Amino acid sequence: MEAFNADPSAVDTFLKRWKGNSGSERANFQSFMLDLCTLLNLPHPDPGDGDTSQNSYVFERFIASARVDGNTDNRYIDLYRRDCFVLEGKQTGKELASRSQQNAINAAVAQAERYIRGLPQDEVEHGRPPFIVIVDVGNAIYTFSEFTRSGGNYVPFPDPRHYEIRLDDLHKPTVQHRIRQLWLAPDQLDPSKHAARVTKEVSAKLAELAKSLEQSGYEVARVASFLKRCLFTMFAEDVELLPKASFQNLLIDIKDRNPEAFPHAVQALWETMNSGGYSERLMQTVRCFNGGLFRGIDPIPLNVQQIQLLIDASKADWRFVEPAIFGTLLERALDPRERHKLGAHYTPRAYVERLVIPTLIEPLREQWGDIRGAAETFLRQGKTEKALQEIKAFHYRLCETRVLDPACGSANFLYVALEHMKRLEGEVLGFMSELTRGQGVLESEGLTVDPHQFLGLEINPRAAQIAELVLWIGYLQWHYRLSDRLDLPEPILRDFKNVECRDALLEFDSRVPEMDENGEPVTIWDGISMRVSPVTGELIPDETGRTTVYRYHNPRKAVWPEADYIIGNPPFIGASTMRRSLGDGYVDAVRQVFKGVVPDSADFVMYWWHTAADKVRYGSAQRFGFITTNSLSQTFNRRVVEPHLSDAKNPLSLAFAVPDHPWVDVNDGAAVRIAMTVGVAGEQPGQLLRVIKETSSENREVREVQLSHSGGKVFANLTMGADVASAKALMANSSLTSRGVMLFGSGFIVTSEEATSLGLGEVEGLEKIIREYRNGRDLTQKSRGAKVIDLFGLKASEVRDYYPAVYQWVRERVKPERDQNRDKSIRENWWLHGRPRPEWRSFAQGLSCYIATVETTKHRLFTSLSTDILPDNMLVNVAVDDPAVLGILSSRIHGAWALAAGGRLGIGNDPRYNKTRCFETFPFAELNDDQAAKVGALAKRIDDHRKSQQAAYGALTLTGMYNVLEKLRAGEELTDKDKTIHRQGLVSVLGELHDNLDCAVFEAYGWPDLADKLVGLPGATTPFPGKPADQVEAEEELLMRLVALNKQRTEEESRGIVRWLRPEYQSPTEVQTEVDMASKSTATKQVTATSKIKDTFPKAIPDQLRVLRAALAERPYTTERLAERFKRKPVKSVEEGLLSLAAVGVAEFDAETKTWQVI
Repeated sequence: MEAFNADPSAVDTFLKRWKGNSGSERANFQSFMLDLCTLLNLPHPDPGDGDTSQNSYVFERFIASARVDGNTDNRYIDLYRRDCFVLEGKQTGKELASRSQQNAINAAVAQAERYIRGLPQDEVEHGRPPFIVIVDVGNAIYTFSEFTRSGGNYVPFPDPRHYEIRLDDLHKPTVQHRIRQLWLAPDQLDPSKHAARVTKEVSAKLAELAKSLEQSGYEVARVASFLKRCLFTMFAEDVELLPKASFQNLLIDIKDRNPEAFPHAVQALWETMNSGGYSERLMQTVRCFNGGLFRGIDPIPLNVQQIQLLIDASKADWRFVEPAIFGTLLERALDPRERHKLGAHYTPRAYVERLVIPTLIEPLREQWGDIRGAAETFLRQGKTEKALQEIKAFHYRLCETRVLDPACGSANFLYVALEHMKRLEGEVLGFMSELTRGQGVLESEGLTVDPHQFLGLEINPRAAQIAELVLWIGYLQWHYRLSDRLDLPEPILRDFKNVECRDALLEFDSRVPEMDENGEPVTIWDGISMRVSPVTGELIPDETGRTTVYRYHNPRKAVWPEADYIIGNPPFIGASTMRRSLGDGYVDAVRQVFKGVVPDSADFVMYWWHTAADKVRYGSAQRFGFITTNSLSQTFNRRVVEPHLSDAKNPLSLAFAVPDHPWVDVNDGAAVRIAMTVGVAGEQPGQLLRVIKETSSENREVREVQLSHSGGKVFANLTMGADVASAKALMANSSLTSRGVMLFGSGFIVTSEEATSLGLGEVEGLEKIIREYRNGRDLTQKSRGAKVIDLFGLKASEVRDYYPAVYQWVRERVKPERDQNRDKSIRENWWLHGRPRPEWRSFAQGLSCYIATVETTKHRLFTSLSTDILPDNMLVNVAVDDPAVLGILSSRIHGAWALAAGGRLGIGNDPRYNKTRCFETFPFAELNDDQAAKVGALAKRIDDHRKSQQAAYGALTLTGMYNVLEKLRAGEELTDKDKTIHRQGLVSVLGELHDNLDCAVFEAYGWPDLADKLVGLPGATTPFPGKPADQVEAEEELLMRLVALNKQRTEEESRGIVRWLRPEYQSPTEVQTEVDMASKSTATKQVTATSKIKDTFPKAIPDQLRVLRAALAERPYTTERLAERFKRKPVKSVEEGLLSLAAVGVAEFDAETKTWQVI
C-alpha cells in the first residue's frame, strides 16, 4: 500500500465542514463518507448494481437478514466493502463518551454483527469482513475487529482505549494510515501477524544462545532458567518496568568493556529486581518484582559472542511478542529435544479463539449485557447508585472468575482467555468511568483480572514454568497497551502457584519402575524427542529419547482445582496407541480408576472430557470446552459422550460444536483434524458449525476455513436435526458383517509368479491356502492382482509337513517380524494372520459371493466379491449374496445414513464406514418380490458396468469415475482428464443407472416425495459442502424418517418380531410373524393438550433481562404476549426490560409488526 499523508489544510477544511454537525444521519452520512474518502485518497463507493452479488463496495447494500421466527427482513448496510468491513452510520447528536452516545454505538455494532451473520455464503468466500466500523457523523469513528473472520465476537480495535477516532485525530498520520489500511489492506492491521513474526525471530535467537550454552557444558535446566530471566528482563525494559533500554545498554557496556563481569553485573541487577531498591548498575531505583522468578539466581558466564546473541534478542520489541504462541516457541527453544521443531507450524491464535470464545467469553458477555441493561433500567428510574452497584458487583465477579486448563502446556489457551477477559474488563471499567467521571475506576484499583484466576495442570515441568511466565507477560503487556504505562502495586509478580506441575488424571501413593525379564527398567519413547528422517526429510520420533515406565500403587482420580470454566487441548493419543505412548503401568492405572465410566476403547482425551462433563453437570463448573480428535463422533468415543447427554436428572447439552476442523499438532507441527465441543448443564440448544470450505496460501500460517452456522439440539454424533446417534443396532442385521483379515506381516502377500513358484497349480490343496486378496486400494483404484497365504485352521507342523515351501516362505518373511510383537498370541502363532477373523469365515460359509465396501474412502460404494477372495482389514464385508441388499446399500438412502452415522478419518478426512453404526442400525426396506427383482437387477447392472469398464481400460478407477459423476451432477466443467474418464467409464450411463436405482429404493420405502427432491443431485456417495437449502432440508427429512423407522423396528424386535436379512442363516428355526405395516405406520398417539404452567417473573433485573432475551431468541413477541408468559402478567416490568435490551443493542422493536426481536 502506497504511503499517503493528507494535506493539513485539507484536514482543517474537512473538520470545519463536519465537526459538530447536527444534521440528520440520512441527510449527511453519504456526503460525510465521500468527503472522508477524498481526504484520505480512498476510492469512492461504486454505483449500486441490480445484481446484489456485484455490489462489492457500495452504499445501501441490500441483505436479507434472518429472523428467529424463520422469516427474513429486508435490510440495507449503510456502506459495505467486501472482505474489508461493514460500516454503519449514525448521527447521535450526543456528547462524546456519554452514556447515551455509547449506547447508540453499541446498538449499531449489534446491528452490524447481525448483517454480517446474514451475508450469503458466496459473499464470504474468504471469510466474513474483519472489521465493523461505526461512524457517528460529526463526532467520531469507531473500529471493531474479528480477524479469525468466522463471525465471532467483534472487539474494540486496537483496544478499548484507542478504538475511538475523534475527528481531530485525523490530523495524525498514524490514524490516517490506519483508516487507509482498513479500506485497502485490512489484514495488515491484524496485530497477531506482526507479533508472530517478532515472536519467531526472538525464539530463534534464544534457541541459538541456548544451544551455544549447552555446548559449553551447562545443564539444560540451568540454561532454561537463566534465559527465562533474561527474556523477562528484556520485556520489563520495553514496557518500562525498568528504565527504557537499560538492560540492553548494560549488555552492550559489559560486552565492550569487561565480558568477564557479566554474571556479577546481572546477578546484582536481578537481586535488586527480586527485592526492590536502588541499582548501582542502572543508577536508578528498581521496583520489586519478586514472584519467584528471581529467586535462587545463578547467572551463567557468557563469552562475547554469547553476549551479542543476547543483545540481538534484546533489540526485538518485546511489547509485541505474542503470548498465544510464545509459550510453544519458547518451549521448543529451551528444550534440546524440541529445538528442531522451531520451524514447524504451531497452533495458531485464531484456532484457539474459536474455542475460547464460545466456552468462556460469550457467556460472560451475555451476563455483561444483562448487567448493562439492568444499569440502564436503574438510570432511567434515576437510581444511579443502584446502577453503579450492579456494575461493580459484576466487575468483582469477573475478577474472581476462574478458568482451568487441565492440560495447559505453555498456556496458549489460558493466555487467550486472559486477554479477552481483560478486554471485557476494559469495557466494564469504561462504563463505570462514565457513571462516576472516573471516580469508580479509582476506587476499583487493586481489583483486576490477573493471572491468579487462570489455573493450569501440566505434567511437563518446563512447560509449567513457561506457562506462568507467559501469563505474566501477557497480563503486563495488556496493562501497558491500555495505559501506556505500568503503574502497578509491588511486588509486580506474585507467586500464585496457579499452574501446578502434576498429572491431571491420576493421584497415587507411590510408583516404582517396571522391570523387564532381565531386571532392567522398561522404557518407552519419551513422546517429545524427534529427528529428521534421512529418507523423507520429515520429523519422525527419535527412539533414543527414552522415559521410564512405572507401576502405580493405590491410583485414584486426580482432584482438579475449583474453576468456573474449563478449557483446553488434552493430548491426542488414540486408545490403540496409549500403551506404546504412555506405558502399560500408567494405562492400567488410568483404566482401573475410570473403569465403568470411560471404556478402554476410548481415546486418551475422553478421560478429560468425562471429568469436565461431570463437573459441569453437577454444578461445580459452568462450562467446559475441549479440542479432541475428530473421532469424537465415532462409536468408541461417543460411548463417553452419550451417557452425559442422555442423563434423565442431570443432562449435559452441547452448546457449541465443530465436528471437523483443521488443527496443528503441537508435538510435530503436523496438520491434523480435530473436533471442538462446549458442554453446558441442562437441556439447552446449541450452535453447530461446519467447515464448508478450506483454503491455504503461502503467506498464511494456517488454513483459512469458511464455516456454516446452524442452531438447535446438538446430538452426541455432533449433528443437528435427525438424532442418528440415538439409533439402536437391530437384531435383523446382526451376525453378518466383519472387517477382513489383519495380516501382521507383509510376507503373507505374494504375486502370481511367487505363488506359482510355491507350487500353486501343481501341489494338491494349495489353491485353498493361496487365495485371491483385495484391500481398499484394489477396490477404489486398480487391483494389484495380489494373492495371500492363508493358513487358518492349520498347525505349524501341518504346514511344514504338507506345504514345506510355503512353511519356509512364511518362516523367513513373517516370523522375524512377529518375534518382535508384544502380543503373546500373535508372536507365538506366527504362521497365522494376526487377526484371522474366524467369525467372518463362519458368516460367509456356503455363499458364492458377499458384499464389500472400503472402510475409509471418499465415495461410499459397495461391490460384490466372490467368496474365493479373502478381504483385507480395511474392507467392511457383508455376508449376504442377495443383489437386492446390494441395491439398497448402493442407494442414496443408505449413503445418507452412512455419512451421518459414520465418522471421518485419514489424511483426506474421508468418511468412515463403521459397521456397528452404519450397517447394524440401518432399517432395510421390506421388499415384495417385484421390488426385490427390480432393485437387485439394477444393483447388478451397476456392479457389472463398473467392472466391465475397468477391465476394458486398465487406468480407470472407481474413485475417478465417481469424481466425474459428482462433477456432472453439480454442473461443473470437466477437464480433459475428466472427459477421458467420462468416455472410458460411460459415466453418464452409470449416473442414469444410479438414478433408476435410487428411484426404485425410494419407491420401496414408500417415500417417492423425497425421490423428487434428491435423485440426481450431487452428494449421494460423498460429502458435498455448500448444498442448497432445499437439498439439506430434504436430506434431513430422509434421516428423520430413517431414525423413526429404526425406532419402530427396535420396538417390534422387543416383541419378538425380527425382519432377518438372511433368515436361513441368522435364525433357521424361527417363524417370522407378519406385521401390519400400514396400521403401525399410521397409528398416532393422542395427547391431551394442557396449558403450560407459567413462570414467575424474576425479581432481580439482570435475571429479568436474561429470561426476556431467552424468550426473544425463540421468536418475536409483542409486549403483551411476552408478559403473558409469566404469572400476574408483569407488562410494565417487561416493557422496562425490553427498553433496556434495546438500549444496549440486544433487541429492537419492529414498528410495522409491533413486535420485539433479538438483533
